[in-house]
Amino acid sequence: MPINDALSLLMFVSFIGLILTGFPVAWVLGGLSIVFTAIAIVMDVDLGFAIGVDWNYASLSVNRIWDVMKNWVLVALPMFIFMGLMLERSGIASDLMTNLTRVFGRVRGGLAITVTIIGILLAATTGIIGASVVLLALLGLPVMLRHGYRPDLAAGTVCAVGTLGILIPPSIMLVLMADRLAMPVGDLFLGAMIPGLLLGFLYILYLLIISRLKSEVAPVPDHVESVTLRAVLGVFKAVLAPFALILAVLGSIFFGIATPTEAAGVGAFGAMLLALFRKQLNTKVLNDVLGQTTTTTAFIFAIFVGATAFSLVLRGLGGDELIEGALLGLPFGPTGIVITILFATFLLGFFLDWIEISLIILPLVAPVVQSLGFDLVWFTVLFAVCLQTSFLTPPVGFAIFYLKGVAPDNIDIRTIYRGVFPFILLQLLGLALIFIWKPLVTWLPGMAY
Repeated sequence: MPINDALSLLMFVSFIGLILTGFPVAWVLGGLSIVFTAIAIVMDVDLGFAIGVDWNYASLSVNRIWDVMKNWVLVALPMFIFMGLMLERSGIASDLMTNLTRVFGRVRGGLAITVTIIGILLAATTGIIGASVVLLALLGLPVMLRHGYRPDLAAGTVCAVGTLGILIPPSIMLVLMADRLAMPVGDLFLGAMIPGLLLGFLYILYLLIISRLKSEVAPVPDHVESVTLRAVLGVFKAVLAPFALILAVLGSIFFGIATPTEAAGVGAFGAMLLALFRKQLNTKVLNDVLGQTTTTTAFIFAIFVGATAFSLVLRGLGGDELIEGALLGLPFGPTGIVITILFATFLLGFFLDWIEISLIILPLVAPVVQSLGFDLVWFTVLFAVCLQTSFLTPPVGFAIFYLKGVAPDNIDIRTIYRGVFPFILLQLLGLALIFIWKPLVTWLPGMAY
């Protein structure tokens, strides 16, 4: 094996191994880039191997990191995070839960469907998985358990629905992916809209079917108000505010009125106005939201910096050429290669966070897929749907641990694992539908243009 290929493989294997130790991801990425740069320079300059990485090449990391930090598109990240956290504090979700329960309470499985609808609306306004899962758990889980829902179904619903925010725009994952692949964010937002809603529809369909087949898992509550015009108007009133914010943010992007960065500013300001209108905005809330926004943004950008240096060194060692050659050498044909990439991504999601996979793996495989003649927007959305499963798959399913942190004592990890398993299958079904029927992704961007 050529020395460059050996170093590339060793660098990638070291990354996987160190991640599993629990060491901070940003330090792992940055540290490995420094270590393997030093190894490559010693082997190239002192030992005479033709590695191709010297001090001049290593200095490119500074320029690459500077390009990341001054990227105007990434300014949208902290503002979308702020918008989501502020909406969480506004109390809108609580009103939605109260009013939607009055409408769907008499439907078998209606409480779980209510949680799903609220999760879809939260996904289109927050995009922050931790906030969505915790909020849905605090609002919906006690209600479902109190009315006799089986714990695994209730827990699985909360976990799965909470992950929709990583796919339905405005998704911070799509912003990161667009930056890594030098694509317009609006294209990915448009492409991911229908797939995200499709997953929500599959969740609701599953809840309706399972509650019909097994009435004991989701019984109809004994004491539920009849559906009245007042209840319907209450739902309309509760939905109006988040819908207006969604229209302001996504509508301004889709119709070309504002860039994603400008729309993020509109969303952040709109979320503050909603919190102020609902009398939930004060100095303490603002300080808490700003603090959480700063912490989350710093975490993401630290990984950005480390991933930029890591990717540069890996490319210098010929890692991208090694991966491209390995994929193109598979005896499966173009479609088989894409399936292989998605399968490998699904497996990596058991051990790696979506941020590392988006920043490291996606930029390496996307050019290969594009060279095979596939639409890059379609593949990127497909990749994003595949990554959504990483929040539910053990042992590093973050949505599972978010839920466990706020769930009652009788909801243990095994119960949550049993609950999320059907939803993982539903996500894979959605992935298959998108793979087979490409217009689910490409139709809306095509209509926009």
